[in-house]
Amino acid sequence: MATYESATSRVARMLTMVPWLLHRQGIDLATAAAELGVSESQVVEDLQILFLCGLPGHYPDDLIEASWEGGRVFVGNADTIARPLRLGRDEALALIVALRALADTPGLAERDAIDRALAKLEAAAGETARAAAAVRVDLEQPADDGIAAAVRSGLTQRRRLHLRYTSGSRDETTERDVDPLRGLSVDGRWYLEGWCHRARGVRLFRLDRIEAAGVLDVPATPPEDLPERAVGTGVYRPDPEDRAVTLDLDPGSAWVAEQVPAEEVETRDDGSVRMVLRVADPRWLLRLVLREGGGVRVVEPAALVDAVQEAARTALSGNLSPGPALD
Repeated sequence: MATYESATSRVARMLTMVPWLLHRQGIDLATAAAELGVSESQVVEDLQILFLCGLPGHYPDDLIEASWEGGRVFVGNADTIARPLRLGRDEALALIVALRALADTPGLAERDAIDRALAKLEAAAGETARAAAAVRVDLEQPADDGIAAAVRSGLTQRRRLHLRYTSGSRDETTERDVDPLRGLSVDGRWYLEGWCHRARGVRLFRLDRIEAAGVLDVPATPPEDLPERAVGTGVYRPDPEDRAVTLDLDPGSAWVAEQVPAEEVETRDDGSVRMVLRVADPRWLLRLVLREGGGVRVVEPAALVDAVQEAARTALSGNLSPGPALD
């Protein structure tokens, strides 16, 4: 089953991929896929599209050349993309605002390097830098400064952390030991990425959902050669063990397919959508279906269809007692 990906995210990845491959001629296909954070088949699909891309004119000499015979990737006739990019006014403004927001992060170890880069960019940008002073970005911080301090200590000292964490998707609080890998900000929120010993895998923890954090007297020992998680399309990654659910969306509820990560999306001629997603907590899906008032319908699994019908009957009867039990 293919994973749904927007055209915008794919174009952004390919614009990064081409100059990256140009400077790594002959790189092993498996290595390229791991470094780019996608599957080998996805790299091949992207390379096949490159045959149709190039300069205006569309003559053979205008198109990008790509080959991956023998498991080695070669890219040519793409020197235009490989040239250093010049920032436009809007791009420079966005970068200055982002660097200023990052520089305001408490306890940031790389503050000096960011300040130097910001000073150079502001000097080159001129009036644009002054316009950036009117824009401010506030990144959400954990309510407890001790939690942020513990996370920073774990990252800088490479020590294991013990967390008490409330999961938004499962609506449960658990205790877990985590080997911290990095901290990152996505959509205005701070996350800790780490190897979770409870889940036996890499997980992201929102700092504002960490209820308690302690630094253990144990070195962090995550597995070696873990691929870096790509967050350009969001931080959520479904667990393969989560329940697969098929939904039908009316045109007025098609926004769900754009906002909720899905494994498969099919848009019909009339604007309706069928999507397949994985759900960790069916109660979340039940609330969504009831809220949309018939605009979202569960197709399968049958047990969830029955649960939705029972919850709808309960709501229509005005019974405010708890809804059906969902496993």
